[in-house]
Amino acid sequence: MSVMGIQQIHDFFALLYDLAIFAFMSVIYFVETILLTFVPRRYRSKNLRKEIALVTGAAGGIGRLIAQKLANRGCAVVVWDINKDGVEETARLIREAGGKCWAYRCDVSDREDVYTTAKAVKLEAGNVTILVNNAGYVYGQTLLDIPDDEIERTFKVNIISHYWTTKAFLKEMMRENHGHIVTIASVAGLLGTYNCTDYSATKFAAVGYHESLFTELKTHGYDGINTTCVCPYYINTGMFSGVKPRLKPMLEPEYVASEVVAAIATNEVWVILPRMIRFVLPLKFLLPSKVCWALMYHVMQGPQTMMMLKRGEKKFQ
Repeated sequence: MSVMGIQQIHDFFALLYDLAIFAFMSVIYFVETILLTFVPRRYRSKNLRKEIALVTGAAGGIGRLIAQKLANRGCAVVVWDINKDGVEETARLIREAGGKCWAYRCDVSDREDVYTTAKAVKLEAGNVTILVNNAGYVYGQTLLDIPDDEIERTFKVNIISHYWTTKAFLKEMMRENHGHIVTIASVAGLLGTYNCTDYSATKFAAVGYHESLFTELKTHGYDGINTTCVCPYYINTGMFSGVKPRLKPMLEPEYVASEVVAAIATNEVWVILPRMIRFVLPLKFLLPSKVCWALMYHVMQGPQTMMMLKRGEKKFQ
């Protein structure tokens, strides 16, 4: 038998071995998942005390609420936003409630501002162990009506900033093999959305970035660094003012923030809100494209809903 034939036989049996290991592990993981669904989250949550959490886009909305809820769980919290007054108000509210908080004005779309502010955070607060990339921006017009500079700004805030913030704090997490990185994406990052060619594209990018980062960390053995990607439906924060969904009302910020913090505490990898949407998403690939469009346009009325978005207003998450 030739060397080539021997190698092929070896590769075949190696594949069978790997499939057997995969099947065995899958059974264990499925059983684990099923059992954990019956355990209340409060009993399987990790202790967040002594963690230092940084939340971007924390001058209001879900960013402020996430920061407050992390502080309530014992985290020391660092809040960033381009809105200096808003982020200082967030810090004031946390301190008045007995929490520990540092506030910084930071434009996450500016790489040098991110790196400079990160250095200040490390000196004043310590090494960040929980990073919540929450800052978001939407302009809300169809492709030909979006000014070029607004497209660039949307990409800088919604996805490129994730590279700068993560690179600023990841090395310390890797050194200790301890940390948690959270990406606040969107259902618009799983389904293309009318009036959002820029916003939706950045959220698709955020999902891909996050999943790739997860892969890199796991491949190199950093099992102590957890990741959570959150894809919520419309949130009632004013970011999508004017929009009135047909089948499902907007999510309340309090609910979304609570789910984000609970996901951090239980190391959830994916959070899609409302959770029923995860059962709808596969239809995008399973149904004929014309059926999908009919469902989107005539039943869900997604495009018609997004036509009501107040046009040309700059809205931050």
